[in-house]
Amino acid sequence: MTNQIALVTGANGGIGSKITEELVKAGYRVIAGYYPSEKDRATAWINDAKYTQDEVRLLPLDVTDAEHCQEVLTALWQEEGQIDVLVNNAGITRDALFKRMNFEQWDAVIKTNLNSLFYVTHPLFTFMCEKGSCRIINMTSVNGLKGQFGQVNYSAAKAGVIGFTKALAAEGAKFGVTVNAVAPGYTNTAMVSVLKPEVIDNICSTIPMKRLAEPSEIAAAVVFLASENAQYITGETLSVNGGLYMH
Repeated sequence: MTNQIALVTGANGGIGSKITEELVKAGYRVIAGYYPSEKDRATAWINDAKYTQDEVRLLPLDVTDAEHCQEVLTALWQEEGQIDVLVNNAGITRDALFKRMNFEQWDAVIKTNLNSLFYVTHPLFTFMCEKGSCRIINMTSVNGLKGQFGQVNYSAAKAGVIGFTKALAAEGAKFGVTVNAVAPGYTNTAMVSVLKPEVIDNICSTIPMKRLAEPSEIAAAVVFLASENAQYITGETLSVNGGLYMH
């Protein structure tokens, strides 16, 4: 047991739920952030996984609302006394060709995938620096590194995550707060599994390893960056994409 607490946003999603699972296995107590309107889904997930209160605590958190995050997360720190690991995992897609993309599609993705890093991290960062030996891990994407047709909004947001990570790492380093990013490639989640088999086959044909990533492989990268073994790594982006993009 680590006696440490990790906060994971978007914790009830395909990758987020696996990150939660692997952190629990590694001995962390996890605060599982979920979008407030998804309470029933989040509760069902916790019940199905048979987590105890000592393992996972659900936290309704709208990562697109700055004032809400400030209030909820300040209260959370005061109640828990520590957040050792923050995993900014919440994210959405609203894909469209740029010439057909509307403001709502752009704004929703930027708010959820990029602005949320400020909204969630800012209330906790000073506390984490005062405590020391904390970890911030931000989920970016292979498409934030290489860009993707039909995903100008998503690629822009995920590229911004990398810039955010590098800059904040420079500020946190002297306090022992590391800030890193994980960049998954195409991953075998429910969102991908609904695609037609021929579409998945076409995606896999572009990946040197000829398969999708498993959520457990993404989660393993997060758990590593959260561990003491990664205490001298900061400002880095760890790609987990099967060789799809090498940088």
